Amino acid sequence: MQKSKGQSREDLFQNVSRVVIKIGTTSIMKEESSVDTAFLDRVAAQTAALLKDGKEVILVTSGAIGVGLNLLGIPTKPREIPIRQAAAAVGQGELMRYWSEAFQKHDIKTAQILLSYDFYSDRVKYLNLRNSIGALLGYGVVPIINENDSTCTNEIDTVFGDNDRLSAMVASKIEADLLIILSDIDGLYDKNPKLHDDAELIPFVEKITPEIEKYGGDPTSTKGVGGMRTKIIAAKIAEKSGCHMIIANSQIENVITRLVAGEEIGTLFYAEAEEASNNKIRWVLLSKSSGTITVDRGAMNALMTTSGLLPKGIVAVSGDFERGDIVDIECGGAAFAKGITDYDAEEIQKIKGVHTDDIEKILGHKDYDNVIRKENLALLD
Repeated sequence: MQKSKGQSREDLFQNVSRVVIKIGTTSIMKEESSVDTAFLDRVAAQTAALLKDGKEVILVTSGAIGVGLNLLGIPTKPREIPIRQAAAAVGQGELMRYWSEAFQKHDIKTAQILLSYDFYSDRVKYLNLRNSIGALLGYGVVPIINENDSTCTNEIDTVFGDNDRLSAMVASKIEADLLIILSDIDGLYDKNPKLHDDAELIPFVEKITPEIEKYGGDPTSTKGVGGMRTKIIAAKIAEKSGCHMIIANSQIENVITRLVAGEEIGTLFYAEAEEASNNKIRWVLLSKSSGTITVDRGAMNALMTTSGLLPKGIVAVSGDFERGDIVDIECGGAAFAKGITDYDAEEIQKIKGVHTDDIEKILGHKDYDNVIRKENLALLD
């Protein structure tokens, strides 16, 4: 999705196709620590409307620890990690039951995905996650993601908590167009609205500057301005991946569908698609290659214009690389490009020179028509 920042939200979101919605614990739990099932029903109904409109939706939910503490009869949030882990283990299944029941009312199936933060840097785990989510979305299933608090120790006790950062990491890795973070706050303010009556809502953030970061509080503290610190961290991750992000109050009527439709609600953090793309290309160019793919002249000409790399144009493969690795692409003994491959060396060796339609027959699966997609290709000078 690539639009001008001078456009309205309605125009900016016109081509949004994949949306990640993160929902905080304060939105899911009532004051008496029970689950707000009416709220979950509203989320499910709005998600159903988005699916009917052709959108793909992924939920990132908090609340497992809160649900578990309620079930275990623990009145306050304990600091001891083992107790919080136990609460998460007890609460996660119950939380998913509530979500499943809400979506069943609309004949929508859900899938539980529990993540630890190493998925972001582990190539194999990331590729497996991406493929799994892609398959679920293809079947019309709504993936519901949460941090695996029952086994994590560092994340559960960190200031990043409540899945703000996790939702942005997921959005960046699955190439979402829009990340919506719903909480009990209206958006980003220039002052803490709980302490200052003259605090003003900032409806649009074009760039996350040091001044904007200051609104999130001291980076060494665990408390930000109106709970903003973790959300600004999330916005920085989303911005770098070309994904717009909105912070909005979960209690606004039909807030999800209205946001996707482009209504001016909450705070929009703008992401420049071209800048994100250039950052990715720069990263590819500077990274070490794990192998080489040799192509014919026709494939080289296609890559130099507007095409990805099809197996038909590959004549040779060297190196022992995996899916997601960066490889050199050469023709006539000279490298002219680098790219991120979607097949490993052994697979490419089997499908080199063949037509795209034959990939699945040879490998037993086909993730992409291209061995290297155009967006993952960087041309050398």
